[in-house]
Amino acid sequence: MSAEFPLLALAAAFAAALLLSRLVRYVHLPNVTAYLVAGLLLGPVFGVLPSATTKALGILSDVALGFIAYSIGAEFKMSYLKQIGAKPVVITCLESACASLFVFLALWAFRQPIPMCLTLAAIAAATAPAATLMVVRQYHADGPVCRMLLPVVAMDDATGLMLYAVLSKLALTLDGKGGSLSVMDLLVLPLCQIIASLALGFVIGALLSYVLRFFHSRGNKLSLTLCAVFVGVGLSATNVLNLSSLLVCMMIGAAMVNLYSKSDSMLEVCDRFTPPLFMLFFVLSGAALDFSVLRQVGLVGVIYVVVRVLGKAFGATVGAKIEHCDRNIVRWLGLTLVPQAGVAIGMARLALQDLPEYGAMINAVVLAGTLIYELTGPLITKFALTRAGEIQPEKNTKAVAARQ
Repeated sequence: MSAEFPLLALAAAFAAALLLSRLVRYVHLPNVTAYLVAGLLLGPVFGVLPSATTKALGILSDVALGFIAYSIGAEFKMSYLKQIGAKPVVITCLESACASLFVFLALWAFRQPIPMCLTLAAIAAATAPAATLMVVRQYHADGPVCRMLLPVVAMDDATGLMLYAVLSKLALTLDGKGGSLSVMDLLVLPLCQIIASLALGFVIGALLSYVLRFFHSRGNKLSLTLCAVFVGVGLSATNVLNLSSLLVCMMIGAAMVNLYSKSDSMLEVCDRFTPPLFMLFFVLSGAALDFSVLRQVGLVGVIYVVVRVLGKAFGATVGAKIEHCDRNIVRWLGLTLVPQAGVAIGMARLALQDLPEYGAMINAVVLAGTLIYELTGPLITKFALTRAGEIQPEKNTKAVAARQ
């Protein structure tokens, strides 16, 4: 089965994901882990989903990421944001900065080239929201940690993109290929890109909220939401705008939930549509993982994978203490920030073009990190939320089994 039979490949993806999701419940693993393993089996192991097929189906992954960002944005209700204040911002800035600083210092201590240290440090800040959201949804987790986690992972990509823009430019300059440093390149342009992404998302979300008032059936409302997300993802990818689709779609969700009075019913409609899309996204993500990169990364890869997690955990703990957050947030929030995928891979691909001398190693390290983080991240997130008391293991096992 290959790219000539994409529908059969998709059918195999759904079948394998459903089968493994039934099996992993007996060992109390999250469904997202089952989906990733299904992708690994269908992709690198058995070749049912070869790279040509996963690339051909890439548009489905883009749409799924758009809806994941939309769902996270829908958590940004103004009433809740007023309640928690600046806490997520402080925590996000500190955990992102600590992850970058720790990775840079650790690699520099082992005498790695400064441009490579800076680039990997910038990429270390990014966190993948998809796996985290799936774990929260599957187990209906709720509590102080969960309510702080979603805003933090949503803002992580913004800080990650900002840090990459600054540190990658510095790396290019030190490598002799970036010209002179300027405030415009280091701060103004990256900030403008983030602001433009949020502005575009707000405009689309506001239009969606207005048009939804004229339609009443669930089917029409879902179609309008699909249209809005498609527009957000499509416009972001154009060469003219070149914006962050995650930030755009996140703001679409945030605008809709605050401007549309019946947003709860709208989100319920989307929640019924998105599970198969998310399932397929993780299967395709698993199929795109490559075990061969583990042989290429060596000491640099080990340092990156371990030290990034330490930096995230340390920064989140310090930020939560500074903001006098709930004790469970201080203890467990950092461990929920392990997953890393799409944005980090995108940055690594840029490094292939910008720093060809180090790009191959940077790309291999990030891909290896993605493989490890995506397989272990959901398990660690579930562990942390369970220890925080926001997942009840005994009751939850029966509830999950009943829903499946």
